[in-house]
Amino acid sequence: MSRRSTPPSLRRHKPSRQGVVTLGGRDHYLGHWPDGQLTPPDLIRAAYDALVAEWLAAGRPAAAAPRLTVAELILRFWDGHAVHHYRHPDGTPTSELADFRLSLRPLRRLFADLPAADFSPLKLKALRQSLIDAGLSRGVINQRVGRVRRVFRWAVSDELVPEPVYRALMAVEGLKAGRSAARELPPVRPVPDADVEAALPFLSLPLQALVRVQRLTGMRPGEAARMRAGDLDTAGELWTYRPRRHKTSWRGRERLVLVGPKAQAVLRDVLPSDPEAYVFSPKAGREAWYAARRAARKSKVPPSQACRRKAAPKRQPGAFYTRHAYAAAVARACGKAGVTRWHPNQLRHTRATEVRGTFGLEAAQVVLGHAKLSVTEVYAARDAALAAQVAAATG
Repeated sequence: MSRRSTPPSLRRHKPSRQGVVTLGGRDHYLGHWPDGQLTPPDLIRAAYDALVAEWLAAGRPAAAAPRLTVAELILRFWDGHAVHHYRHPDGTPTSELADFRLSLRPLRRLFADLPAADFSPLKLKALRQSLIDAGLSRGVINQRVGRVRRVFRWAVSDELVPEPVYRALMAVEGLKAGRSAARELPPVRPVPDADVEAALPFLSLPLQALVRVQRLTGMRPGEAARMRAGDLDTAGELWTYRPRRHKTSWRGRERLVLVGPKAQAVLRDVLPSDPEAYVFSPKAGREAWYAARRAARKSKVPPSQACRRKAAPKRQPGAFYTRHAYAAAVARACGKAGVTRWHPNQLRHTRATEVRGTFGLEAAQVVLGHAKLSVTEVYAARDAALAAQVAAATG
């Protein structure tokens, strides 16, 4: 009898004590096979005969390859694409990587074992509804759903899922303002200068300088916080600052910030001599806070309290203020000052509105470093006072 006509053998699987047969690369377990019994029980033999007969009649098909699950797809996307793609030129990860982590958690929680090819628009809507139920805002929900679609777009490009899967997901439109149950956030508005000045006394000296410089230049919070002394060209009447890292650096675009006399006066008080040192230093802020507390002390310092700092503390101040640390410090200062809480990015809106009112929208675009004028319109609010003058004069 040839090898091809010989049916697969029936054998006893010792760990599970069952009869087993391998057909097309896949094991089929047929029931309990008692210890010490050399021949298989009749029930196992009957199940074996029926299964082999069916397999032979089907033409000895090979076992289908296991289908890629959503959890496996997420892992492949992360290891094979995300960690390499979403990083700065110096190799550090961008904020988009952290956003993808948050976006993919609910996808994995709800559909980890689902074959990726079976992910459909209704399942994407179910995922979106879970984000609505979690209380996320409409804008955040649309961003996270968009990242999920980008995972499946990448999967199509690597031939991990069929192309119609991604095309079907694109049919799910983003949530529209006022037309969904998602929480709506108010638009970001310029922060009044009075609120900024009220919060400044409750910030450290480096943070006060950081707020003032950002307000006068319109930089993004991260661009201003990462300013190094060597990045500033102080030769001309107007100083120039070229951030080593900015939002559009991955597109090969250069970011140039012009620093005028008012911002220069602020920077002179905090500019370090080391060109690689960050201008706004958390360590300098802490030392200034220690000095202020010591100066405000009413009684003499006893010898036992002359220096009570730890020799090697586990937590050291960072080299620069992160966006989150900057925003948290401003929020605490607003609470102590008793003013409406504002965010550092609102300073950019304030500067954009100021420039637009004086020099026009195109000037605001140049100051903010936007490639498109439509983006600047989001930041630079319209001048209602100017509209009132026009209405009074010609209306």
